[in-house]
Amino acid sequence: MIILGVILLAIGLLAGIPVLWTIGIILGVVGLGLVVAGALGHEVAGRRHYW
Repeated sequence: MIILGVILLAIGLLAGIPVLWTIGIILGVVGLGLVVAGALGHEVAGRRHYW
């Protein structure tokens, strides 16, 4: 999810499409939140790691 967010950020920046930029930021933040939750030992969707 983080990688997809970064890809969308790059495409949005290069192509000048603000919607892709916004979606990329949202996906990046959600992905980082899931990584942090998994690293702290919290289960995400019933799993230790979300991947």
